[in-house]
Amino acid sequence: MTDLTSHPWFFCGIGGSGMLPLALILRGQGAQVSGSDRSRDQGRSPEKFAWLESLGFVLHPQDGSGIVSPSQTLVASAAVEDTVPEVVRANELGCPRMTRAELLAALFNASETRIAIGGTSGKSTVTGMTGWIMDHAGRDPTIMNGAVMKNYASPEAPFASARVGGSEVFVSEVDESDGSIALYRPGVAVLLNVSLDHKSLEELRDLFNDFLVRADVAAINLDDPEAAALAHRAGSVMSFGIDSAEAMIGVVPGSIIEGPTSLTATVEDRRDGTRHALALQVPGRHNLANALAALAACCAAAVPLSKAVHALGTFVGLSRRFDIVGTSISKITVIDDFGHNPDKVTATLRTLKTHPGRVIAFFQPHGYGPLRQMGAELAETFASELGSDDLTILCDPVYFGGTVNRAQGSERIVELIKAAGGKAEYLPSRDDCAARIIEIARPGDRVVIMGARDDTLSQLARELFAALP
Repeated sequence: MTDLTSHPWFFCGIGGSGMLPLALILRGQGAQVSGSDRSRDQGRSPEKFAWLESLGFVLHPQDGSGIVSPSQTLVASAAVEDTVPEVVRANELGCPRMTRAELLAALFNASETRIAIGGTSGKSTVTGMTGWIMDHAGRDPTIMNGAVMKNYASPEAPFASARVGGSEVFVSEVDESDGSIALYRPGVAVLLNVSLDHKSLEELRDLFNDFLVRADVAAINLDDPEAAALAHRAGSVMSFGIDSAEAMIGVVPGSIIEGPTSLTATVEDRRDGTRHALALQVPGRHNLANALAALAACCAAAVPLSKAVHALGTFVGLSRRFDIVGTSISKITVIDDFGHNPDKVTATLRTLKTHPGRVIAFFQPHGYGPLRQMGAELAETFASELGSDDLTILCDPVYFGGTVNRAQGSERIVELIKAAGGKAEYLPSRDDCAARIIEIARPGDRVVIMGARDDTLSQLARELFAALP
């Protein structure tokens, strides 16, 4: 890694979910890292930036003042405009520039055992599960995640979205939304599912097809028709699935028992017929599918299935993935969740509807662009997954500035939900939505706070919970 740690780095947007773990990994490997973030300048999530400074990161305002030498490499999202002061200053000095994905791919591809987690939904959870198994197996993995892994979080490391390990094993989620998945050379490629999110299905099929072809072994979800249809393109396959009878790593029919916060099942290794009791501390069939993916990935990386299943018994999940904030004295439960596309929202709502009680789903869209692309599918999801007593409440999409077209907003989604037979309300302000929830919540309700790209949603969930009777 000498070529990556022998010169200083500057991260533009260092607090972002994709940037922060990369910065932690680079610094953990010995590089000098500094950065800036618009959120810090605007006073959002101050505890995150205070923590980074406590670790020795030098943080600057996002005004270009941190770019001082042509020896610095600027790391910036491909979407960052050329007018951003750091980019202007880096161009003036002739600093090299890398995107987040290019840097991650360079780190990932330099490792010996490379496990890449791909798919539309579930990547962060499967990355956390796979990394935890590899850690328990004594493989000392480096883990790059887009979410905080509770197993590694502590008061000293509250934003543990990365684990810095040795150079042999690198476990990472890889992103198809910007096409950067093409940069990775996985030893084990995990394909969870293929569905509409940021790209058309035709584009996704091409990207994931190439992803599988490049891998030594592909762990593929046979329950997902689109993923299963690509299996023949992989050289070697370690298949998994809950319902598929052909899956190598499967589930004994009738063995699944779902609890409100947990799940148990019997996993079957159909290569040798052995069975293993799996006890998850995270709920929902989607998390069982995630667990099977992680088990298949680790089997492909030479971890015995029995050891992998045992490790998952102590996996406690990720922040903002069906993260139960608490249950009030009046028995109202608040859940913080990352659901933002139709698949993720469906998984969360189905987990909630497995058990009795009204659901109040608050949803903050993660941008005007995504809302235009998948708004109709999201509306259909809320309308079809929730019952006549349940309610969806939307505020305006998250917006941190820029030139995005804001003509179509949350009002349209609420009207589509109503047209499809669901109950929904629109209040532009998030604070007004919270006040409305406090006004109508009653004993037995489950209130779920959903959305992406905004760390302050967790703060909203905590404040809402504190205000409940």
